[in-house]
Amino acid sequence: MSGVEIRDLSVAYTSRAGYRVAPFEGFSASCADGELGILLGPSGSGKTTLLSCLAGLLRPASGTITAAGREVTALTGRALDGYRRTGVGVVFQAFNLIPSLSARENVAVPLRLAGRSWREAEARADALLDEVGLADRRGHRPGELSGGQQQRVAIARALVHDPPVILADEPTAHLDYISVEEVLLLIRRLAAPGRVVLVATHDERFNPLADRVIELRPLGAAGETEPFTRELRAGEVLFEQGDPADHVYVVEAGAVEVYRPRPGGGDDVLATLGPGRHFGEIGPLLKLPRTASIR
Repeated sequence: MSGVEIRDLSVAYTSRAGYRVAPFEGFSASCADGELGILLGPSGSGKTTLLSCLAGLLRPASGTITAAGREVTALTGRALDGYRRTGVGVVFQAFNLIPSLSARENVAVPLRLAGRSWREAEARADALLDEVGLADRRGHRPGELSGGQQQRVAIARALVHDPPVILADEPTAHLDYISVEEVLLLIRRLAAPGRVVLVATHDERFNPLADRVIELRPLGAAGETEPFTRELRAGEVLFEQGDPADHVYVVEAGAVEVYRPRPGGGDDVLATLGPGRHFGEIGPLLKLPRTASIR
């Protein structure tokens, strides 16, 4: 029996600025056998972090994940390797195809790594490419395929071991509108008895196709934490451009600089804020990562 159950999941790490970031604290969700589940949320809401935990690539601080009857968070050693190899298939945002190999060879590679013969691996690859509508493109390399075709090759590769769990990270991010429709319908078809599909996305076009929508948002985005005081040394960085947005700040004493690093080195100082000035409200309000750095 397939299906995914997440219970009381907590993940935490320390940012480059030295403060604690917790994408999840006590998070719970589930997706039943045969369902297409959508992890919907903006950048910084923890979608990719959650997929990494589901794929067995990241171990949470606490909580449990059960996938297809196996407690993923309890697996170690060979059992964890086995789950990563045959228990879950991952579809990446950037396709991650090997440029020098044909579509057939890209799909066959995981089977060859598992010790299957080339004849057996290519037969399975041909069957899967036919399933995703690319039988006539099996001999083409990634550079000869459109973005939508490359994503379909990536989906075929994720299916080689017929895993009970399929995870897709922003699978429509780099596609034109025609290719998006093809991939949406293909992913919808993958969710069937014996398999659960979870898609991390901010693309709301998935919503009408989903059996379940799991909405994620950054912690602290809606006043979920009590006020606190943070003291900074001269030149100390509070947060950097691109960091998840957690709090809104008010300068009580001293001053802070708002800046952005230049690509070639150095910084552009955008503003200097003294006592009574506030900053950092855009990220939590709009659920966006930090658009500038503060020191």
